[in-house]
This record gives sequence, C-alpha cells and structure tokens, in this order.
Amino acid sequence: MIAGRYRLRRRIGGGAMGVVWLADDELLGRTVAAKQLLLAPNLSERDAEQARKRSAREARLAARLQHHNAITVFDVPDDDGMPVLIMEYLPSQSLAEVLQARGRLPPREVARIGSHAAAALAAAHAAGIVHRDVKPGNILLGEDGTAKITDFGISRAADDGTLTGSGGFAGTPAFLAPEAARGEKPSAASDVYSLGATLYAIVEGRFPYGDTENQMALLYAAAAGRFSPPEHAGPLTDVLLRMMRFKPEERPTMAELAVELARLADPARHRRRRPLLYAGAGAVVLVAAIVAAVLLLTSNRGTQSLAVTGTPSPAPATTEPPSPVTTTTDSSSPAPPPSTAAAPSYSQAVSEYYALVPGQLDAGWARLGPALQAQGKGSYQSWWGQISNIVVTGAPHLVGDAVVEVTVDFTKNGTRYRETHHLGMITRDGQPLINTDKAVSSTIIG
Repeated sequence: MIAGRYRLRRRIGGGAMGVVWLADDELLGRTVAAKQLLLAPNLSERDAEQARKRSAREARLAARLQHHNAITVFDVPDDDGMPVLIMEYLPSQSLAEVLQARGRLPPREVARIGSHAAAALAAAHAAGIVHRDVKPGNILLGEDGTAKITDFGISRAADDGTLTGSGGFAGTPAFLAPEAARGEKPSAASDVYSLGATLYAIVEGRFPYGDTENQMALLYAAAAGRFSPPEHAGPLTDVLLRMMRFKPEERPTMAELAVELARLADPARHRRRRPLLYAGAGAVVLVAAIVAAVLLLTSNRGTQSLAVTGTPSPAPATTEPPSPVTTTTDSSSPAPPPSTAAAPSYSQAVSEYYALVPGQLDAGWARLGPALQAQGKGSYQSWWGQISNIVVTGAPHLVGDAVVEVTVDFTKNGTRYRETHHLGMITRDGQPLINTDKAVSSTIIG
C-alpha cells in the first residue's frame, strides 16, 4: 500500500530505472498505474539524490501536459522518501511489443498512430516541453486503436534546468536525432526526427540505423544521420524523409505533422474536391471570390462558437466545405503581415490556448479577455466538459488587425466536427488574450 490509498496488484512493466505496477486507487475505486523509481544499490548519496530530483521533475512535467493522446498523471505520493507517479492505466501494448508480435505495420495504420503521437507532442511543445526519448517503447496502443505517448522521464521544459548530468545524453541511440547524438541540446525538432525514426521502424520492420546492438556504432550512425531510404512506407515515404532531414530547421513542426499524418491515414475524409483542383485559373479566382464573400457575410453575424467560448455555432453542413475555407496551412497563400507591435505573439497565444483545453480549463479561462469572460466561467466549463479529441487542423495565423484564424476538429456527443474561427485579440499587461470569437464555418466530418 502506498500513501494509505494505492494498493499494488502486479508488475506490468519497467526497465533499469523504474518499475510500473497495476494498482487500485482505493479512495476513488479505480484502476491506475504506479511508477516507482529504482535506485541502483551502488549509487552514491549524491547520485541517489539526483535520481530522486529527476523523478520528482518527471512528475511535474508530466502533470503539466493534459492531452487525450498522452498518459495522464493523477498524483505523486511519497513512498519512503521516493516520489511515485500515479498515472492513467491504459490496457495496451507498446509499439515495440506490437512490432515484435506482428512485424511491420501497413503505412496508413502507421500514419494514424503517428498522427495521435504528433498531436500529443505538439501540445507538449506548445507548453515548452521537449520529450527527448520518443521511441516505440514509449508509445502505447490501446485496445480501441488509440495511441498515447508516455514516459516524459528525461523531458526538459524550456524554463527548467537539466538534470541529465554532465557529459551524458538523453534518449535511445536507435532513435536519436543527429544533433542529439552529437551532444547538442535537443529541441522540438529533435522530437520530430525521433518520431520519424519510430514510424520508420514500425512501417519498415527494422531500425533506421541498422539492427546492431553496438551502442557506439548506433551513436556514430545517428550523429551522421545515416539511414537507408524506406522501402515499404508507400504514401508515408515523403513525410518520413522530411521528418528525418539532417538539419533541424528543415523539418516540419509537430503540429503540421499531426495534420498531415491524419490526412494520410484517412484520405477520403480529407480529400479536396476535384473541380477545385483542375478548374481553370479564372474559375479558381471566381470560387475564391465567392468564398470570401460568404466568409464576410457569415463573420458579420457576430456568431460566437466553441473554439474558445463554447457558445452555439452556426448550423453545420454535412459535407466538406471547399478547400479555400478549411485549408489554412498552405504556404503558397501567406497570411497578411501583422499591423501592430503585439501581433506577432497572437498566433502563438492561440496555439498555447488549444494546448490547454479541455484538460486545463482554469488555465484556458485565464487566456480569455473580458468580453468572453463575461459569459461566466460555469457556462465555459460546462461546454468544454462535453468536448473531446480536439485537434488544431489549420494552424493559427493572422488574417487582419489583431485577428487570428484557426481551424479545429473536435468530437461532441459522438459526432466529429470541423470549425474555422476568427479570434479577436487584445493585450493586457503584456499578455495576449482572446477577446472575441466569430465562427466562419462549421462542418460535420464524421
């Protein structure tokens, strides 16, 4: 029994640094997973104290991240001076176990798993957290097919000091990004590479740097970014090669990958209409003009919707809208430049907001301006309590004076929606806030 509340039942996983138990929370009557840190018997007191700090730090980091594709930390009780992580229990197999049991997986299934992991990591990056050990063993595949990322034990937040120790490196050599293998500071782009290497392994059935158990040889290959091109990835090939580019600045962001991988996993849901793809230039201009007029008329209604506030949205359509309405990440159509000094932070503020909801509603509420808070916090919390699986599918970007456009997918009462919103931004005491919310489109997508 731990902390007079958590009764350990049986061991379900672990490694050199810790052991994970299936446990009962006897206070709330639910099944949880309990992760205990294991200390080597020959550790010095200084190293043992470092390990305790690292474990406590893991708990703080993991508790900061609330996302439906990340394992949730519920509690961190003390057990004879050692912190124990009490976590969500997910009946699952790790991707490492799935790969060993089934062999390589089909590209579209890999894309679906990758989109789940990328969504959770994008939320972590928005919160300033870099995972640093993305690998098949740290992605769990639930019985319903949902993938969740776990083990932020060697993660590093942008505002925390590192506890990995001098001269050490964090991560598993077989999945390290080149810069991490060279001892440089890992970044969000390093996580992108490691997720690419993970997806490579499960779609190819082999490790990117070869199957050798020689750790130094793996580090050498990782530092050089040397891997064989994928042979079985099919439609995933291009995205894998971009994720595993040698230079970090040339890799896509995790938020972009979550959208792209979701489209690869289910192309029918995300397809564009052929007339828009093959129409002549004049027809395209006409369609764009019509769409712009519709958006202007819709936005002038002043309708507020769930993207921020949870108030009613316009009646949804039952088919996908034309791509100019829903596709907001096309680099060939850049957003207008900001017109105020505070504007460059507005898009980032919106990204950070969506990394908080619906898991951290108090923090989300604090990101709203007075016009939206006037609706009342109880109404805000009640609405968001009905929402799950929210993913930003159109990256936030400026479309006018202190106005950010964003597109989100979410599930409510078993129905999947896509909505595009224009968010009016203000700055108070140096903090960007979302002050107004106008829905410009709402579509049922599943």
